[in-house]
Amino acid sequence: MLVAGNWKMNTDVSEGRALADAIAEGLSSSPPDLGDVDVLVCPPYVHLPAVLDALAEVPVTVGAQDMHAEGEGAYTGDVSAPMLASIGCDAVILGHSERREYYDETDADVNAKAKQAQAHGLVPIVCVGETLEERQAGEADTVVQDQVDGALSGVSVDSGDALIVAYEPIWAIGTGESAAPAQAQEMHAVIRDDLTERYGANVADDIPLLYGGSMKPHNAYGLLSQPDIDGGLIGSASLAADSFLGIAEKAVEVQEESGS
Repeated sequence: MLVAGNWKMNTDVSEGRALADAIAEGLSSSPPDLGDVDVLVCPPYVHLPAVLDALAEVPVTVGAQDMHAEGEGAYTGDVSAPMLASIGCDAVILGHSERREYYDETDADVNAKAKQAQAHGLVPIVCVGETLEERQAGEADTVVQDQVDGALSGVSVDSGDALIVAYEPIWAIGTGESAAPAQAQEMHAVIRDDLTERYGANVADDIPLLYGGSMKPHNAYGLLSQPDIDGGLIGSASLAADSFLGIAEKAVEVQEESGS
C-alpha cells in the first residue's frame, strides 16, 4: 500500500522543509511499524533538494508533480526527467486533472511523459478521473478507460513497481467531497480490469491503484479497505504532518486487519 502526498503549489521553501522535518520527526520519535505501507511526498520543484535532505534517514521517497515530455531542449521554465532523476526523485505525477484543465494536457501528452519518465528510471503516477457531468451522464467508466488507454498506449510494464495509477474523481478534488468507498472501488475495479487486459493479471494485480479526492484521516480507513484501492494520492491533508501520517496509520491498520 502507498500513501503519497501531493503538496501542489503550497508552502515556501522554509515551510516545505519544516513540513518534511515534521514528517521525519513523526516517523522517528515514535516510529510506527509501517509494514508494507510505503510513503511518498511530491513537493514543488524548488523544494526538492531540501525535502530530499530532510527525509534522507526515514522510509519516505520523494517525487515531483510534473515534468516535460522531452529530456532536454529550449523549453524555458520546464523541468526534465533527467533533472529529476539526477537529484534523487523516484516518481513523478503525470496527467493530474489540474494539469489537464489549466494547461490543456491531453492523454497523448501524458503518454509521452510516461514513456520519458520510465526511460530515466522514474515511476509514472498516471492520474485519471471523470467530471461530475460525465458521472451524471453515466460516462464515468468510458471516460476513465479512455484516459488509461491513451496514457498507457505503448508503455511497457513488466512488474507492478514500474507504474502507479491514481483515480481522482474531479468532482471530489479540493471540494471536501469524497467518493463513497463503494463508488471508488467500482472505478478502481474498472481500472484494474483494463490493466489486466493490457499487462496480464500477474502484473496488473501488483500495480498500485491510488484513490485521490479529499481523502482524510477520518475517511481513509473505509476507502483503503476496498479490495482494489491500494493507497491514496493525498492533497490538502498532506500539508500537515499529523494528518498525512494519520492516513498512513490507517493504511497500516487496514493491512494488519487483512493479514497482508
